[in-house]
Amino acid sequence: MSVYQKGKNYYIDYYFCGHRKRECIGPDKRLAETVLRKRKVEMAEGRYLDIKKNEKIKFEDFGEQYLELHSKVNNKSWRSSDLHNVGTLKKYFSGRYLYEITPVMIERFKTERIKEVSPATVNRGIACLKSMFNKAIQWGKVEENPVTKVKLLRENNKRLRYLETEEIVRLLARCSKRLKPIVVLALNTGMRKGEILGLKWQDIDFKRGIIYLYNTKNGAKREIPINDMAKTALIRIPKHPCSSYVFCDKNGSPVKGVRKSFFTALNKSDIINATFHTLRHSFASHLVMSGIDLNTVRELMGHKSIEMTLRYAHLSPDYKRRAVDVLSKRMDTIWTPELKSGISENRLAFVTH
Repeated sequence: MSVYQKGKNYYIDYYFCGHRKRECIGPDKRLAETVLRKRKVEMAEGRYLDIKKNEKIKFEDFGEQYLELHSKVNNKSWRSSDLHNVGTLKKYFSGRYLYEITPVMIERFKTERIKEVSPATVNRGIACLKSMFNKAIQWGKVEENPVTKVKLLRENNKRLRYLETEEIVRLLARCSKRLKPIVVLALNTGMRKGEILGLKWQDIDFKRGIIYLYNTKNGAKREIPINDMAKTALIRIPKHPCSSYVFCDKNGSPVKGVRKSFFTALNKSDIINATFHTLRHSFASHLVMSGIDLNTVRELMGHKSIEMTLRYAHLSPDYKRRAVDVLSKRMDTIWTPELKSGISENRLAFVTH
């Protein structure tokens, strides 16, 4: 803490909760010294910046409020997203009041977390922390969001992983009897894991060949056409007499997860760098590589904007080459013999020179 002069005015310089504070007091040095002493007393008594006792909420306590009042109400997949992220954040920030958390602390969190997980996973944690502070501001717990001063890590999203045709064949051959129809459905519909495991028989119209999804990630109803492979896989699934779920255990309860069996199948198939969500990437990628327009893919995937669909349009040079070859054949049919002759003569002149 110090008092210094700049021009005709005196300033006070001090730190509060890791934040550097500077105030212009005026031309009176004694007044500046008095204000600085006052700031020391305010911070010691917890009155600085109007921080009251009922606003001194610990991070872990607010995390529980955030999950209960916000996540459970607004995020249908909160268990796999917010619950996980808040749990991770607690390991770094528990024991601190919300107003004590600074951008420097968050940068340290980034530094430590990146040693364990990918940049994308780190960014999801930071995004959750930012959302928590936004809610804390709305609920009158803090006055500012320290996360706004922290930059996200750069993610490499240039090419999303999808399964090649031969990988799909190997994977299906290694899937267990219970897992195989789930994988087939994911590859042929682009449905998310939660959407598949929560699927009920009444949501399937076999006559029209459509699956109706009501409980989607973005909250919008979605209709998915069923191709022959998906239809065959669904028909072969025995119905439980006491359950409406397509995929359920012997008691009729919906299957909670397939993580262990899916990764077992991946290992047996010698497939690396893949997750269950890779099946959704594969659905979109193979559609695009088959010539399906992006807007149709967007509708099938349930994306609200075309920007999200563009992430799946990672075509290889081979497919781009095939596209321009198709154009060449089309152009060849409209060229007259005279035009072709002129092109050949020009090409010969170019070579000889």
